[in-house]
Amino acid sequence: MHPSPAEIRAQWAERNPGLDTSPMELVGLLKRAGGLLDRAVEPLYEGALLTAPELDMLVPLRHASDPIIARRIAERLGMSRAGVSKTLAKLESRGFITRTPSPADRRAALVTITEAGAKAIDELFPRQLATEVELLSALGEDRDWVLKALGRLVDVMESKAG
Repeated sequence: MHPSPAEIRAQWAERNPGLDTSPMELVGLLKRAGGLLDRAVEPLYEGALLTAPELDMLVPLRHASDPIIARRIAERLGMSRAGVSKTLAKLESRGFITRTPSPADRRAALVTITEAGAKAIDELFPRQLATEVELLSALGEDRDWVLKALGRLVDVMESKAG
């Protein structure tokens, strides 16, 4: 059995009494929840046309009425521009998106989903959502409280990240 977050904090406090270990429990739970979510959806991607990060990239594009600037995708997903650019390049090379220079700013790429990209996401995304519904169904009435708490956490973190 692994030590609890409280036990780990106590171990750190014993070895380094001045160290602020207060984030450890919250960050540990966030990482564990993310890992559990990844593990739950991982089987969906075995042999699929898309990876999980690629699907995440296509979601904002799927029903967009206009092309989206790659920088906005990075901001929305909380990813680096370099990471988004790399994933978009892979999607483009496989025909799931197109990128064109923005007429307003030649350094910016306008991203549009292709018919092949829309078909791929329409096939995979509903299955991912069904898996997530099942995974989170036991929250019941606590769902709204959890959403509010996570929303607050994101707001605080975004205000600190600048």
